Amino acid sequence: MRSLDCLPKAHLHLHLEGAMRPVTLAELAGERDERPPHFGGFTSFEHFNALHGAAARLVREGPRRNLLRLVREVVEDAAADGAVWIEPHFNPLTYEDDPDVALDLLDEVIDQGRRTGVRLGVGFGILVFARRNADPSHAVETARLAARRSGDGVVSFGLAGDETRQTAESFAEAFAIARDAGLIPAPHAGELAGPASVRAALDVLGARRIAHGVRAIEDPALLARLAAEGVVLDVCPTSNVALGVVASLSAHPLPLLLQAGVRCTLNADDPLLFGPGVLQEYETARTALSLTDPQLAAVARTSLEASGAPRATVEDAVTRIGAWLDIPGQATAPPNPAGMSTAAP
Repeated sequence: MRSLDCLPKAHLHLHLEGAMRPVTLAELAGERDERPPHFGGFTSFEHFNALHGAAARLVREGPRRNLLRLVREVVEDAAADGAVWIEPHFNPLTYEDDPDVALDLLDEVIDQGRRTGVRLGVGFGILVFARRNADPSHAVETARLAARRSGDGVVSFGLAGDETRQTAESFAEAFAIARDAGLIPAPHAGELAGPASVRAALDVLGARRIAHGVRAIEDPALLARLAAEGVVLDVCPTSNVALGVVASLSAHPLPLLLQAGVRCTLNADDPLLFGPGVLQEYETARTALSLTDPQLAAVARTSLEASGAPRATVEDAVTRIGAWLDIPGQATAPPNPAGMSTAAP
């Protein structure tokens, strides 16, 4: 059986603070004489969001070294899972209110991610996201900040939070700024709300990638549109089960989405809260969803082609995906850090 940790892949739907290692969470809580939050058995999205916020607070309210440690460890974990590109979701304005100070913080995060990535052969770019639960003017400010680093570490722009809180129209201006700056528009949609939220992400926000998007399965016409337009869904199966979006892993619509011609990627979302990393999501797709190795290779290829990774990184990884498929039962060589391009486009 081919080793999935040797399948080159990009990790595109990963919230930075939600990717903290459990041991790091425990250490940061201990430094404040606090008990770390206990995860599991989420009763609602609000319950999940509160626990995520409790973990993130330990990073945001601590010294800067905590955030930089988190970035380093997230890149290390990506390398261990066979990722050659990682695009964590991050909003520097949740750390610093002043845009200029937040921009300096963003630069520190990008520098730490790149330096760690060079050592391990993992390219690093940031998806800056706006928050649905904040005033839309905050999203505009966030988009302007992201635009200032477009092509210099920031590669995409997202929108996270409960889709039922505010409509896509509230964030149209922010996404127009991001698109004009050349950032990949990649909002959340089709998770807590149905197909209408996916349509709004396409029509109003100009989405080229959609975080989750799995409830598009409820609308055959929408599926056909996603396939025809090549829009990519950044899917997180374990997250969807944990939050009640789908009833079980075996009922997850990923195989049907792929069968309909929709391009999808596999991702972990918030491994601190849900458990699996991206490698485990690939393994789950193989075992619980019965995806074949050619299907998994196609998912990995999509993850790279839909990312903000430099062309050289994508081309090298796609070549090695072909080699992975051509040698059944054998692993391909790991990435060569010396030959890996890690500069943002």
